[in-house]
Amino acid sequence: MLQYLNPSSAYEALLEFLAAGGNVLVVIMFVAFFMWALIIERIIFWTTAKDGVIKRAKRAWAARTDHKSWYAHAIRDRLISEAKQETERFNGIIRALVAVTPLLGLLGTVTGMVEVFDIMAVTGSSNARLMAGGISKATIPTMAGLVVSLSGLIFINAFERFAKKAEHEVSDELLIE
Repeated sequence: MLQYLNPSSAYEALLEFLAAGGNVLVVIMFVAFFMWALIIERIIFWTTAKDGVIKRAKRAWAARTDHKSWYAHAIRDRLISEAKQETERFNGIIRALVAVTPLLGLLGTVTGMVEVFDIMAVTGSSNARLMAGGISKATIPTMAGLVVSLSGLIFINAFERFAKKAEHEVSDELLIE
């Protein structure tokens, strides 16, 4: 287990894993890296910048002298909408990637099974040793797609909950007198 802490051993293990899963697993890996880059960006936003968005909306509202007119209500709605837009940035992309990764895993299953059937057609037999490579190419991408999807699903649900809470917080802070 400690040998995987060695970068060259970890790289070789990653290459073996990708080779066992086929080309679809490489696509799943790139999708997972992109999704996790967006998740990390959102984590940084929620830990550092969220309060600034709320304070900016409060300052803009406090700077106004008129809080009762129709125009003031429109400005308030705009400030709430801008804060909501900022808190929900990239949520749609992350949600789409969460939905795409199991489908990519299914594509890996299909391509792996096609390889199994191709081996069966070429050899004319159902030799288990020959089919094992195709079976692994069928199951590994499915597993990887589901794992990536589940990990993203946990975070996107939390981010959407945080965004609704922040929207309510901004709405409550921008009181109409």
